[in-house]
Amino acid sequence: MARLRTVYICSDCGVQHPKWNGQCASCNAWNTLVEDVVGNDAPLVSKTVAVSRSLNAASEPLPIMNVAHTSAAASPTGISEFDRVLDGGLVPGSVTLVSGEPGIGKSTLLLQLVGSWSHTSLYVSAEESAQQVRLRAERIGVTGDHTYLVSAMSLGDIVAAIDKVKPSLVVVDSVQTIADESVESAPGSVTQVRECAFRLVQEAKARNVAVILVGHVTKDGNIAGPRLLEHVVDTVISFEGDRLHPLRMVRAVKHRFGTTNELGLFEMTDRGLVGVPDASNMLLADRQQGVAGSVVVPTIDGQRPLLVEVQALTTKVATGITPRRSAQGVESSRLAMLLAVLERRAKIPFASLEVYASVVGGVRLNDPGSDLAVCLALASAALDTPVHSDMVALGEVGLGGEIRHVTHLERRVIEVERMGFRRVLIPSNSKAPELRRATLVRAATLSDALSLAL
Repeated sequence: MARLRTVYICSDCGVQHPKWNGQCASCNAWNTLVEDVVGNDAPLVSKTVAVSRSLNAASEPLPIMNVAHTSAAASPTGISEFDRVLDGGLVPGSVTLVSGEPGIGKSTLLLQLVGSWSHTSLYVSAEESAQQVRLRAERIGVTGDHTYLVSAMSLGDIVAAIDKVKPSLVVVDSVQTIADESVESAPGSVTQVRECAFRLVQEAKARNVAVILVGHVTKDGNIAGPRLLEHVVDTVISFEGDRLHPLRMVRAVKHRFGTTNELGLFEMTDRGLVGVPDASNMLLADRQQGVAGSVVVPTIDGQRPLLVEVQALTTKVATGITPRRSAQGVESSRLAMLLAVLERRAKIPFASLEVYASVVGGVRLNDPGSDLAVCLALASAALDTPVHSDMVALGEVGLGGEIRHVTHLERRVIEVERMGFRRVLIPSNSKAPELRRATLVRAATLSDALSLAL
């Protein structure tokens, strides 16, 4: 039996090092070396490239238009919101990586997917027993003779199950818990995750079977394991949401067969995940009108318009105490910048106030067009004056206090009118979209917007 030795593997490029360094000598990435245990005969350089070259037969170089065109038609999964993100469904022979925090609902969603798949499917559980998975399947109503289940942690057992069942869809939950017996390393290590992922990709391409891998994320939100894992798969799906809220968001970070500009929305229920075609109505269902610090913003996530409520609260603190700045759903650095602009350009003092800003429903605002709504919510809370209840606001706020143009204005306004709002506060230089019921209110500066909204 080969002796084991400790090496340090770069989580970005996969190259092995005999000792720890702050910087990888191959890709120059900092703080990416992870301790691992491998066989004594393993070389100090990753064998990934050599393995991939040996397993793929070389082809003759041809003019690009002479290369044979193979069909990559997507097969619908039976879950409309998931198909929206995948631009139609799963492509045979493709490998999809689904990542998300523990307990967010990844296993539940994929169990529903194999249940709704119209052909033979195989669900591989490497974390739970088959009995546990069956209990969840009964709870969410997944039945059918075409859905197979196996509990296995060995890569060889998984391949054997695929040989026996011959499915058109395979779900492996999760790639961090399976192990290749030929690799002398612990499950979840960089070496194991890399080798198992490569083997499953090869099986998917050779058998023309769609494979979905479940991936864990680290505490900073990155996918656990080597960065190479994201490169070898065809699609990377991010599953997001707050476990204390029912709303779940699914988006494609990488997709070789379509766009990455779509967003899928689900609601977590006791019967599993249910698609939410009208998310704006759900997010605004509990909104109270006439409350200071509340503003509605039409944001764009991917290609999908959403109306979300931004809330702010301010309280005075005693002299000598540093006031807190708390943000949920808004970047802390963005909140600090907007507070500075409000204090400097609009003359609203926040130095002696604790500030709390939140986006209702667990939504995260990454759209710069939501700046104006956040500013109005903060000013409304500080002045204890409600914003007009039938008004929404959108616009990017600059350091000079100017309100800048936003993208997809027409699409946002259509959603605003659908939800019954009558006034839309927009930047003064924006091109006027066609309106049916709502009225446009223009503002060039933050001070102008405050006088119009409060």
